[in-house]
Amino acid sequence: MTGEIAVWGLVGPSGTGKSHRALEVARENGLACIIDDGLLIKENRVLAGTSAKREPTRIASVRRALFFDPEHAAAVKSAIDGEGMESALILGTSEHMVNEIVKKLGLPQISKYMDITEVASGDDIKTALESRRHEGKHVIPAPTFALKKDFSGYFMVPLKRLAYKGRKRPDADAAGDRTVVRPTFSYLGTYTISKAAIEQLASLMALSVQGVGGVLDARVELRGEGLNIWLALAVRYGCRIHETLRSAADCVRREMDRQTALFVMDVDITAKSLIY
Repeated sequence: MTGEIAVWGLVGPSGTGKSHRALEVARENGLACIIDDGLLIKENRVLAGTSAKREPTRIASVRRALFFDPEHAAAVKSAIDGEGMESALILGTSEHMVNEIVKKLGLPQISKYMDITEVASGDDIKTALESRRHEGKHVIPAPTFALKKDFSGYFMVPLKRLAYKGRKRPDADAAGDRTVVRPTFSYLGTYTISKAAIEQLASLMALSVQGVGGVLDARVELRGEGLNIWLALAVRYGCRIHETLRSAADCVRREMDRQTALFVMDVDITAKSLIY
């Protein structure tokens, strides 16, 4: 049994902005961690769990969020105990859902419930609902770098990049980083990025580096956790080959991350020929 920690619940219908507001609510009330859609999140770290947004169907996502899998629940309980949590904020669509999560994780009863209407205006809730309904966007209260490996291949982008592009952004710690994803079970359908498209992108990125004269071969291996990229290059005579290859690898990794949000595990680049 987990120790006696203070547990709060933040409730509201799906798509009303609970995950978007969770970090703000937790910080304003001194709550140590957030339990949301199967994840245990503390500050800018995902400590344990598997996101319900990764599940292939809506039913499976609900079961994941409710910790029906004993191993999933045990991993989160162990992390809570290991961190010595004194308080937690649990998100759910109803008080009943929050109470079910409490039971599955062996936590004390909820000491306080908050409704989404207490922390978000009617206009904010309406906007959140429209974004969910028309764009299939879901928010996870954790930064992109903490999720990229597990969510590689999903639509994923830092929320602050969306909200503040072209404008002065506030202090990065003011409200905490959040990430927008579009889950597999979205009713708006799915999207894919072909291996050929990724190979062409990687080739163009490498060609932008000074000293690279051509791409002789490009191969990509797509895995569940991310991708590996291999490039064979022709380099220009007189360049510092090692520096050129290193710059090309850095450019491919950086730009692939920026343009696709895919998790790049490895970039392997070889010089195969010289161009005079």
